[in-house]
Amino acid sequence: MSHVLILGSGFAALTVIRELRRHKVGAQITVVSPRDALHYLPSSIWIPAGIRKGAELKLPLANFFARNGVRHVAASVTGMNAAEKTVTTDTGEVFTADHIVIASGGRFLRKLPGIENAIIPCEGIGAAEAMTERLAALESGTIAIGMASNPNEPGAIRGGPMFEYLFILDTLLRRQGRRGKFRLVFFSPAKRPGNRLGEKAVDGLLKEMAKRGIDTHLGHKMVRIEPNKVVTEGGEIEADLILFQPGMTGPAWLEATDLPMSPGKMVQADALARVMGFEGIWVAGDSGSYPGPEWLPKQAHQADLQAKAVAANIAAMLRGDLPKTEFLVELICIMDSLDKGMIVFRRGNLNIVLPGMKPLHWLKQAFENHYLKAYR
Repeated sequence: MSHVLILGSGFAALTVIRELRRHKVGAQITVVSPRDALHYLPSSIWIPAGIRKGAELKLPLANFFARNGVRHVAASVTGMNAAEKTVTTDTGEVFTADHIVIASGGRFLRKLPGIENAIIPCEGIGAAEAMTERLAALESGTIAIGMASNPNEPGAIRGGPMFEYLFILDTLLRRQGRRGKFRLVFFSPAKRPGNRLGEKAVDGLLKEMAKRGIDTHLGHKMVRIEPNKVVTEGGEIEADLILFQPGMTGPAWLEATDLPMSPGKMVQADALARVMGFEGIWVAGDSGSYPGPEWLPKQAHQADLQAKAVAANIAAMLRGDLPKTEFLVELICIMDSLDKGMIVFRRGNLNIVLPGMKPLHWLKQAFENHYLKAYR
């Protein structure tokens, strides 16, 4: 029996499983990851407002694995020999497979001096909970929210959630009657942050910040983060709470492998999500660097699209056919502000931006319920 080894248990990894079984692939599937639960981070933006609790966003996967005939191994990957198709783990177990899917996600760069003084929201549900506790303890002050990219791979950025936190905190503080006691500042080395969303979207975001009385500090390279201060080459921002999303890179274990790496230390892939130069090795999601337009996003939706292509191509090869499915490049983002949502859509030359509307806030919640049905 053929063996498919999947590294990771996030969006891309789980979509590969679902799609392989949808393609009637009967191969043995093994998942290697430290945890057997899906952490649905897109909804962690609602934790500060009490709309969601952290425990609600952690979905056990044991039943999902059982339904799909998947063996889960609780371990972390420590290395890989792509030429020999072997994977080593921190438990000492070594795996080989006919097809290996790298879907272990990325990690945030922590090279900026003093970055430990900031909360990185997308590092996990715990970060959102920590931020919620810090905010509740503040009676007044300045909240600085910012983001940056990987200088060696500008596309390795996840900025959407930072805009959401910015607008959600503004709305929340207004509901609590505390907005007048707080200064909100958005900072970024980019002069026009969020340009991957399109020029119209950036204009809309900056206009919304001005409308809400949110200050901006843009276009200045970051120097360091102090316990109560963000320092840039263009000045300093005194802050009582700092939320910062740095650029992304690949998992640390990748660097000691024979895999082809991009300048930003991610696995180099082609349009079929194949790892270049190694048959039967695939990558989907944040671990990979892919061809495409400059706005190619790092988001769960794009990871799912890459995972679908991986599964289709593995299914083809197991049938004796050539892989030919390219992943769709598409950006869909509903940026929530607690009382409404703004939607951005990009595909090819099409770039649609719809301004904030209450139904889009409900749509984002409805999508969460729809998406998670497969794992409940």
